[in-house]
Amino acid sequence: MAVETADELAIFFAVDDFGVAATYTPSGGSPVTVNGIFDNEFFEADAGGTVAVAIQQPRFQCRTSDVASAAEGDAITINSVSYIIRVVQPDGTGVTTLVLEEV
Repeated sequence: MAVETADELAIFFAVDDFGVAATYTPSGGSPVTVNGIFDNEFFEADAGGTVAVAIQQPRFQCRTSDVASAAEGDAITINSVSYIIRVVQPDGTGVTTLVLEEV
């Protein structure tokens, strides 16, 4: 159950502050604009050798109501970069994290 209403969450993801506008396109559907917070942090991955490898993991957090039917393989464009959604992680509070792969 969401703590905030959908309208309150919209304020959190507003492009006036930390949010960015993205174009979400479900497979076989029409594109829609979705506001959210984009993160593309580096993290260390064990590649089985003696030297650690740093890789990026792009993620986009947004209102669950904006991507209620999101599924693996859907497309999203953020800051003119195209991504494919690989994992959909709704957290049960009205926020969903989309784990992405750059195309």
